[in-house]
Amino acid sequence: MQQPWIHKAKTDSLFIIGPSFFVLAVIFVFQNYITVIENYYSFYSWLFLIVFIDVAHVYATLFKTYFVKDEFRRNKKRLILLPLICFTTSLVLFSLGSLVFWSFLAYVAVFHFVRQQYGFVRLYTRKEPKTKLSVTIDNLAIYASTIYPMLFWFFSPERKFNWFVENEFLQFENKTILPVLLWIYIAILLIYAIRTLTISFKNKFFNIPKNSIILGTALSWYFGIVYFNDDLIFTALNVVSHGIPYMALVYFKEIENRENSKKSGFFSFLKTYNAVFVYVAILLMIAFTEEFFWEVFVWNENISISTIDFSGWQFLLVPLLSVPQFTHYLLDGFIWKSKKEI
Repeated sequence: MQQPWIHKAKTDSLFIIGPSFFVLAVIFVFQNYITVIENYYSFYSWLFLIVFIDVAHVYATLFKTYFVKDEFRRNKKRLILLPLICFTTSLVLFSLGSLVFWSFLAYVAVFHFVRQQYGFVRLYTRKEPKTKLSVTIDNLAIYASTIYPMLFWFFSPERKFNWFVENEFLQFENKTILPVLLWIYIAILLIYAIRTLTISFKNKFFNIPKNSIILGTALSWYFGIVYFNDDLIFTALNVVSHGIPYMALVYFKEIENRENSKKSGFFSFLKTYNAVFVYVAILLMIAFTEEFFWEVFVWNENISISTIDFSGWQFLLVPLLSVPQFTHYLLDGFIWKSKKEI
């Protein structure tokens, strides 16, 4: 049986599986400099992690939906209505209070991040013979790898980082339940590891990408949320492990596939001018533009060029600026399933 790479062994290892391990290695090697980076280079870490990866990956969805003529025509109603629904929902939530809005969006974001890792596991098991037991154990492993750290966060209010804003999650300290959750977490991963080794030995085949994505997910979520208690470390592991694989997946399955099939339109233009660089440049340009508006109109933390007070317009500006992100979270649950790719 061949390894079920999505693209190729080298590119999958570099851009889909590798980011979690790479960032974790960098953190362990340079952890003594984390405070220095946070204090003196916060603008550059924000620019690279938040703008060029986190925000940019949201717009990679365009290359699978709005920028694809056939896809847009096939799902026109959904692609038009969903942003309107997201904007209306955001308006209602923000009218109930900014914390209500950000809390809702944070929970949706967590669900989206968890489901992406589940999706990669499904992709990497697409060639495996499946039984109800094997699917259940795989699912338990990837969900335990992501949900246990989040539960630890919910029951440990002393975490020094947020997803979006302070107090976005319902949190209450419970020292009794944490050891129980830890043992359940360990038991699930042990069962998965033992069964994987047993089946691999029996079938003389070890699924490298599937097991690597589960291991990378477990390590990045555990060290990013449970082991370390640092905002920059959490952001780096969370953002890089999620954003880069997503952008790579869209490129491999949409842009490169369309180039190889010699389809006309926007993608043939990309091929002419070196697709990957144009793809990345477009994402970075749109991402910086969006985040520039966030900074000027809402945050005023990393960029502040206006003397006008927009606080009275937050009820409209925040829901409007959040539409791409909110739409991405919801739309991503449809676009991959539509072709049974995940």
